[in-house]
Amino acid sequence: MILSKVVGTLVSTQKNKYLYTHKHLIVRPIDLNFNFIGNKDIIAIDFVDAGVNDIVLVTQEGEAAQQILGHRNAPVHSVVVAVVDQLEITK
Repeated sequence: MILSKVVGTLVSTQKNKYLYTHKHLIVRPIDLNFNFIGNKDIIAIDFVDAGVNDIVLVTQEGEAAQQILGHRNAPVHSVVVAVVDQLEITK
C-alpha cells in the first residue's frame, strides 16, 4: 500500500470498455509527514469516492486490482482503496 494525496482527476473519452464506469484519479505518494515523495504521479482507479486533496491508500498490485474489480478483463494496476481520516504514529 502507498500513502498518497489526490492531486487531480483524469478524464478520458476513449478507454477500455471495462473502465467506462470507473473514475480515474491522479495521486502522488507522500511520507508520514504528508510531504510528497519524488515527482512521479500515479493514475489510479477510484473505488472509495475520493476527491482532490484527500489522503488515500493506493494498492499497486495487479492481483488486488483484479479482485476489487471482480474480473481480469481491465488493464488496471493501481487502485485507490481507502480515504485516510486520521493518521496516528506511536513512538
